[in-house]
Order: sequence, then structure tokens, then C-alpha cells
Amino acid sequence: MTTLLQVKDLRTHFFTEEGVVRAVNGVSYELDEGETLGLVGESGCGKSVSALSILRLIPNPPGRIVAGEVWFDGQDILKVDEDEIRHIRGNRIAMVFQEPMTSLNPVLTIGRQITEALELHLKMDKSAANKRATVLVTPSSCSPTNRPQPLTSRFKRRSWRSWQGSVRNWARQSSSLRTTSGSSPVTPTA
Repeated sequence: MTTLLQVKDLRTHFFTEEGVVRAVNGVSYELDEGETLGLVGESGCGKSVSALSILRLIPNPPGRIVAGEVWFDGQDILKVDEDEIRHIRGNRIAMVFQEPMTSLNPVLTIGRQITEALELHLKMDKSAANKRATVLVTPSSCSPTNRPQPLTSRFKRRSWRSWQGSVRNWARQSSSLRTTSGSSPVTPTA
């Protein structure tokens, strides 16, 4: 099998008034194409920070990736420019957040949150993205076009289940499409 993701001596530190917090301190591993990775550990051990570091989503300041390499599909993604990492992130590599319910933006409709990703990563026009979002959320009984409203726990769960199903379908489709070109989506989980 081909190595798809290789993390070498990754170190992410947070610089605070109280001192330096070494949240990730020398993490290394490899993930072959077609494999699944689950990061397991105690609360606060650096699982989420590791995954956020791979995606270059660490807030700076106070956090900073101070050392290491993250090789994804043949390139060190810690060294690519912001435009390139935005193209990679969410399209070719993604993270399923630990608390997905808080990932929904209560100011935007569920539909807009889905269409934004479809427009950005799949280059769909607004009309096609709206049609696809409607198909994705219909099984959950959530309307993608309703005005923003407070999200109840029940609504969040239904939206999240719908989103999870669409991600699974997308991953299956993308995996079969990308296998022919030598790469497939990777999802670090925290």
C-alpha cells in the first residue's frame, strides 16, 4: 500500500502568560491509503490539537506548530501556502470534530453551511449546490432554506445525522473516484 499521510515529530505549543504549553510534543505515525486512524487518549492529551495541527487550524497566537512535518499525498502540507491548504482542507483531508453539535453556526441556515462547502470544494454553482443540499437534508426532516433560528438539541442531532450520512456517501464516492488517481480522502478523528 501507498503511504498517504505521514506525520513526523509534530510539535505544537501554546505560548501563554503562564508559560509554554507543549500540547503536541513529538507525535509521529504513518497512515496508508485505505486505512482508518482513530486517535485515542485521555482528555487533554493532545488528540484534537494533533488533528488541528495537521489541518493547520491552530489559532496563532497563542498556538504555533514549532516543529515537524506532515506529508500528505507526497507534499509537506505544513509548508504549502494558505491558498493551497484551503484547497486541500475539507476537500482532500478533513476532521470530524469531537463535539460536532457545536460546529453548526446558529446564524446561518443548515443549507447555507452545506452549500458553502459544495461551492468551495466541488465548484458547484449556487443552484446546483442548493439542489444537492436539499437532497442531503431531506431524510432528516430539516429544511435547508429556513431562516436562521435557535438550534434545539433535537434539530442539531437530526442535522448532524444527515450531515454524517452525506459525508459517508461522499467518502465512498470520492474513494472510488480517487483510487484511480492514487489518492483518497483521509479523516483524522479526535
